[in-house]
Amino acid sequence: MLTIRLPADIENRLETLSKTTGRTKTFYAREAILVHLEALEDHYEAKQRLADLRAVRPHGMTLEEALSHYWVED
Repeated sequence: MLTIRLPADIENRLETLSKTTGRTKTFYAREAILVHLEALEDHYEAKQRLADLRAVRPHGMTLEEALSHYWVED
């Protein structure tokens, strides 16, 4: 169970969408969470990987080192 408070303008938009489409506000709230959850997880994973990389290589790496390390070809 999850309870959230939304600003009035967002609540009104959600209510209008719900009435217009015949779907519940819960349906749209769930959809919004599902759509954005993966993006949020990816964002925080990328931030952690960057922090991990900077801990090992505080000055980064050259393009040539990156290409060699990740086996990227032209």
